[in-house]
Amino acid sequence: MTDAHWLFGDQLGPHFLTPGDGGPARDAPVVMIEARSVLRRRRFHRAKAHLVLSAMRHRAAELGDRVRYVRAETYRDGLREAVGAAPVTVHHPTSRAALRLVRSLEQVRVLPARGSLLPQEAFRAWAGERGEARLRQEDFYRWVRRELHLLMDGDAPAGGRFNHDHDNREPPPKGARTLGAPRPYRPREDEIDEEVRADLDRFERDDGIRFVGRDGPRLFPATRREALAALRRFVEHRLGTFGPYEDAVLAADPVMSHSLLSSSLNLGLLDPLEAVTAAEDAWRAGRAPVNSVEGFVRQVAGWREYVWQLYWYFGEDYRRRNALGHRAPLPEWFLELDADAVTARCLATVLAQVRDTGWTHHIPRLMVLGSHALQRGWDPSAVTDWFHRCFVDAYDWVMLPNVTGMSQYADGGLMTTKPYTSGGAYIHRMSDLCGGCAYRPGDRTGERACPFTTGYWTFAHRHRDLLAANHRTSRAVQGLDRLGDLDEVLATDRRWTTQTP
Repeated sequence: MTDAHWLFGDQLGPHFLTPGDGGPARDAPVVMIEARSVLRRRRFHRAKAHLVLSAMRHRAAELGDRVRYVRAETYRDGLREAVGAAPVTVHHPTSRAALRLVRSLEQVRVLPARGSLLPQEAFRAWAGERGEARLRQEDFYRWVRRELHLLMDGDAPAGGRFNHDHDNREPPPKGARTLGAPRPYRPREDEIDEEVRADLDRFERDDGIRFVGRDGPRLFPATRREALAALRRFVEHRLGTFGPYEDAVLAADPVMSHSLLSSSLNLGLLDPLEAVTAAEDAWRAGRAPVNSVEGFVRQVAGWREYVWQLYWYFGEDYRRRNALGHRAPLPEWFLELDADAVTARCLATVLAQVRDTGWTHHIPRLMVLGSHALQRGWDPSAVTDWFHRCFVDAYDWVMLPNVTGMSQYADGGLMTTKPYTSGGAYIHRMSDLCGGCAYRPGDRTGERACPFTTGYWTFAHRHRDLLAANHRTSRAVQGLDRLGDLDEVLATDRRWTTQTP
């Protein structure tokens, strides 16, 4: 009798059931387990809980009689109900906790991971040749491009260079409220979504499970068909304008030309190779400029793959790193996504986007939400957990390196070469979020002092020695030394420890 195969809720695409090369048998029965303990463990964004449950139930509906779908309190309970003590296979899970679980079950045989571009062994070999201090994303990205012959012309990068960042850092068009890009693909809800929403209501009412944020109409794909439609829509209609403005922010246009494919990739509905190949094909057919295509390829094959590999390479101790010694708790307004309590327009706008959709693109995540947390000295593990809970595309492997490493610099530079934070001037230059704000990005003292500007100088003062020793941040310390009103800046900034910005 063929062993059953267990699908986790982020292994929902067809490549997780493909036989051969370490996959399950072609006729393997499938087990899926909806464990309520996952929802009890963290207070997730309700839109995220909706998306994951909807995607799992849609996949079960597609598999029909082949799947045994169990709703249980825990994964152990569900597996016992589904197959008893019979043997089961499962592809390598995407979190250390899930991997520990499946390895603790004698009946489970773990198959190789799928859903990434390269096996972990290949990354370890590459990393071992370089040493931990030289695991830079740019070097990794070029290696992946060569290994997969991705966006390459022979031995040379397509378009003449590997990095087109210089062409992809434009501020938003002056005076524009929106980028004017064609709208992204949006799915239509069905009876499965109605059932999920009713169950979430019941969980809150009867089971004591709590959520944060709002669960409006589902905005992201929950099926393979929807994910492919979203990929086609992006490549055909939005990829061309993606590159130049990928770092820009518009209050009335949070989506701009971004792909919105991260949740589909992280649910396993799309394979990353098919996403980057589709983008490359568009460039080779003359349907998209090379800088936009390279920017998208960099996000998927460069950054997403880099984060996946580092999550497993750095090990479990990585989550406890706190190189800057930040210990402050997250305030209630941030935990509750209470955008209405916030005066700073940039922070209020982005927090409202998270509250309403469970999503915002990478620059608001890094340079508004993450930068504010870094300046305030919030506990990096709590910040990482917040991002994990509040974003529809967030998983442990995604957020641990992204937040602990890049955003909060808690690893002391293992992942990035500098802390990522800025004063209000950067936000003003790259967005329209400062217009109409009660604070002025250029003011560092007084009633209208920008919390990001005072926060930037306070952060530089607090970590003066660290920043002075880093060639990428030493100029910040030089600027700090030229401030004649530093004491007043620090006093102004202290108000944000007790007052909502």
